[in-house]
Amino acid sequence: MLFKTTHNDSNSRARTGILELPHGSVPTPMFMPVGTNATVKAMLHESISKIGYNLILGNTYHLFLRPGQEVIDHYGSLHDFSNWQGNILTDSGGFQVFSLAPFRKIKEEGVRFRSHIDGAYHMLTPEDVVGLQESFKSDIAMCLDVCTPPDITYKKALEALELTTRWAARSKKRRQQAASDWQGHLFGIIQGNFYKDLRKRSTEEILELDLPGVAIGGLSVGETFSQFEDHLAHSAELLPQEKPRYLMGIGTPDYILSAVEHGIDMFDCVFATRTARTGTVFTDDGMIALKKAAHRFDKGPIVEGCTCPACSQYSRGYLRHLFKTNEILGSMLATEHNLQYLYDFIQKIHTAIYNNNFREFKAGYLKRFFAGKTKNAVTTE
Repeated sequence: MLFKTTHNDSNSRARTGILELPHGSVPTPMFMPVGTNATVKAMLHESISKIGYNLILGNTYHLFLRPGQEVIDHYGSLHDFSNWQGNILTDSGGFQVFSLAPFRKIKEEGVRFRSHIDGAYHMLTPEDVVGLQESFKSDIAMCLDVCTPPDITYKKALEALELTTRWAARSKKRRQQAASDWQGHLFGIIQGNFYKDLRKRSTEEILELDLPGVAIGGLSVGETFSQFEDHLAHSAELLPQEKPRYLMGIGTPDYILSAVEHGIDMFDCVFATRTARTGTVFTDDGMIALKKAAHRFDKGPIVEGCTCPACSQYSRGYLRHLFKTNEILGSMLATEHNLQYLYDFIQKIHTAIYNNNFREFKAGYLKRFFAGKTKNAVTTE
């Protein structure tokens, strides 16, 4: 069995569970660090593993362009190429294609796009995308889908939904033709934009394919938080208990807590690592900018009690110095802190679910986090 629930919170839809994957089990809810190019930026793989992560995300679009399938085939798998022996989920590249709107054309066959690297044109079909992920030996592979912005018409949203379903069916067929040594699980993606009847239809059609897991796509693409919560709640209620649920592209505490409350098991986002490289880090009292002059003489850690190297070995004042002088070590330490913080945050969520007080934990955490938001306004003066 790919997934089993271990505990349901008695006062919400929040739940804990276990994902059994080819490279080891993964407790849920869980956050996936993003390793787009087979590396989590500014982090050693051994440091990621030491924190406790056993599932990271790679991107099929980027890996297809560079280093290319031929290179990864030569090494045997993405795991061996990158020397990461934990689990890997590879996104299909649908969101990257979506972000290249002026440089791509979506057809029934697949998507033709212009590379952001050298301007060359490429064509990827749903079958190609599954084939690439087979080559990578991905532990979780995603179907190619059509991601849409929040302001399109009903007709355009319906067309994208229908094409996503047809591509998912073709992806499933290609997965069934894969070599027996690939043990990865193919997940379908729900679309439907911000039309509830279309989200319901997309959910029904993707679930009809009976894929091992299901992802909610098309959220956190520029909509308001209230829109996000409304459509997340609507989509999550339609999902079966026995399948793992993945919400794509979220990684801040407020979004994570909302997702967990609605029964989501998996999420990912570049926010933690991207903001760390600019000197912005997580604390229980909101995000803080280490470049601020207020930290110049601060001998304290980013977060008291945090076990990451930044907090256990260095002061805020020294970290500010690293960022003001553009030293690479600053980005490395801040990145490890943000990933350690999110890992510890998820462990607190697990405890709250087991104690059946998730909603109390959520309310208390957000009250403190946002109370410090104004005080810790992210500026760099």
